[in-house]
Amino acid sequence: MSTSGGPAGPGPDHWPVGRLLSAAARQIERRWNAHLAAWDLNHASHPVLVHLSRRPMSQRELAASCSVTEQTMSRILARLERTGYVDRSPAPDDRRRHVIAITEAGREAFVASADPRPAEESVLGVLTPDQLEDLRSILVTVVLGDEQGTPEGAPEAGAPTTPPGAPRGRG
Repeated sequence: MSTSGGPAGPGPDHWPVGRLLSAAARQIERRWNAHLAAWDLNHASHPVLVHLSRRPMSQRELAASCSVTEQTMSRILARLERTGYVDRSPAPDDRRRHVIAITEAGREAFVASADPRPAEESVLGVLTPDQLEDLRSILVTVVLGDEQGTPEGAPEAGAPTTPPGAPRGRG
């Protein structure tokens, strides 16, 4: 890792963990988008096909499943509809609501593009298999901890983790 300071400040080996995670996530997202572009998909549209490959859903259900707003889901669905990957049809029980279903072309694109390894390996290929497994385990713990609330004994969000003036670790 770079230790140079330069005009942008200290190198990555001095960055806080959150900045490192964010930078790594952006690298993987860029590579994932480059991989998915071959099917006119991106990191936002691919999860929609994942959900629709299981069953047709409403726009509201898809938005909730993908953790985005209905407005954002509307834009994603418009793009997927233009590419022929999804169809919208009125719900049989409520004509004001639409049901979104994956098309055969959408299913084929989803299956062909679903392997995340090319994007992950292009960024994470510098890790040994043991390091990659450790990273996966740590990230799962972080994600599950966020879903389950702050673990017992851990500082609450925003609480100082070191007293003022105390030396700080590489965080």
